[in-house]
Amino acid sequence: MSADLRQRMHDYLRTHHVATLATMAVDGPWAAAVFYVNDGNTLYFLSSPNSRHCCNLKQDARAAATIQADYDDWPEIKGVQLEGKVSLLCGAEEDLARRLYTEKFPLVGKLGQAPAAIVTALARVRWYRLAPTRLFFIDNSIGFGQRDEITGE
Repeated sequence: MSADLRQRMHDYLRTHHVATLATMAVDGPWAAAVFYVNDGNTLYFLSSPNSRHCCNLKQDARAAATIQADYDDWPEIKGVQLEGKVSLLCGAEEDLARRLYTEKFPLVGKLGQAPAAIVTALARVRWYRLAPTRLFFIDNSIGFGQRDEITGE
């Protein structure tokens, strides 16, 4: 795998904002959209620990995610597919996630200027890491069905 491919995927992750997170539990599969920030291949997101996807993750830490724009023509499709494990953050890694998230979403770091509803919501969330065990970058602009596995960090 080329360094160029890895860089294109990291650039793609950096310039997009929403991942669709798929989880599984006894009552079945679930998918939810989460705002994320990446550090290399690792995704960080925040969510309510009482949300269905976070409750699922308490039962089974495995998850899958996709990141893509809403394309209207097949040859334009690009995106990321991944699977991995999600963990609840605390300490230094939570601080890292919060700092990276604030750089991408400045409103999170300016709670004094944020609407009251956002301040209230952020007081109830926890921070999570999705560490991929498999990750693919799709780029149909190179060729229909072009899908490259990204390994390592």
